[in-house]
Amino acid sequence: MKTMKLGLLGILALAFASTPAFASHHCVGTSLVDVASKAGSFKTLLTAVKAAGLEKTLKNGGPFTVFAPTDEAFAKIPAETLNALLKDKHALQNVLLYHVVSGKVPASVAVTLSQATMANGKQVNLEVADGSLFINDSKVINTDIAACNGIIHVIDAVLIP
Repeated sequence: MKTMKLGLLGILALAFASTPAFASHHCVGTSLVDVASKAGSFKTLLTAVKAAGLEKTLKNGGPFTVFAPTDEAFAKIPAETLNALLKDKHALQNVLLYHVVSGKVPASVAVTLSQATMANGKQVNLEVADGSLFINDSKVINTDIAACNGIIHVIDAVLIP
């Protein structure tokens, strides 16, 4: 199995891209944020992305692959834990960046990997079990949702680094 890595330069690029002065503007069309917004099932994720200051990065940066937890996935987290996370920008960024890989990684590639290094520098495990792709303990429930600056794979649980 292969491991996907986001090197130090990739992490720095993602960090700089979240600063408006460094955000690239090559995304023409429907961005990751736009796709998630139109889907209607990522309201909590989008609220968290805004609170973390990552919205411009996911609109204009990339390409990225986002393992996007649904509102139902966020509902599994105790409300007090989620509220505390939304108030701690650094911790929130760490959790959200644990859902992002640099580059476009379609499901056909993801299923061949055993690990991936996420945008926060931490590793996740990838495996196929019972015909489904899992990232850590979260099941990928929908794949390859295209945006002009990346791909979204929908997951059923929030990944906690």
